[in-house]
Amino acid sequence: MLSPGLPQGAVPKLERPGPLRDRVYEALLELITTRALQPGQHLVESELAGHLGVSRQPVREALQRLNTEGWVDLRPAQGAFVHEPTEEEADQLLTVRTLLEAEAARLAAANAGSAGIGALEELCAEGEKAVAADDVDAAVALNARFHAKIMDLAGNAVLAELAGQVDRRVRWYYTPVARQRGHQSWIEHRALIAAIADRNEQQATDLMREHTEHTRRSYHDRAES
Repeated sequence: MLSPGLPQGAVPKLERPGPLRDRVYEALLELITTRALQPGQHLVESELAGHLGVSRQPVREALQRLNTEGWVDLRPAQGAFVHEPTEEEADQLLTVRTLLEAEAARLAAANAGSAGIGALEELCAEGEKAVAADDVDAAVALNARFHAKIMDLAGNAVLAELAGQVDRRVRWYYTPVARQRGHQSWIEHRALIAAIADRNEQQATDLMREHTEHTRRSYHDRAES
């Protein structure tokens, strides 16, 4: 078993074409991001290779890359382990996310048209259904898509690039609090949509800042509960 609690179908299929090492890297990163591979979990090359249907070499190369990027810790004489983020690491990243997302919300309020607002409303409706069905994986994915859409509507390529650099880690930190945030998160999304539709840049900024701060506090609170 890759993990005692690994859900059925959690191991992603390796897409073709593309270099095998890159596809293995993406598959492992997805498993880490969704917490199918838990922080602190020992990663055994032979087991990972067997689950992914590849040799150990591309797995080894992927683990080395993940180590360089801070997703995996390689410990001498012990092997590879999923990185366990410290509270300080999470706080720093989620604080940066607040800055990026608040500016994106302001720009979206200035630039979004009816089609973009409609797309946000559709994503919000899907997210509410996922929460009602207690489908955490879908709720996390839809939350990421909702925020990505606001970033898209902002129309600033540099801002979007910076946000893309932290997006995977935001999902990583959001997953353990997604159920806790639950429906309240999507209520906040609805308020954001209304501010963007009204072209109220200040309100959109303030609401997004509060929204992302709620997630940051929820992440820290989960460690204390």
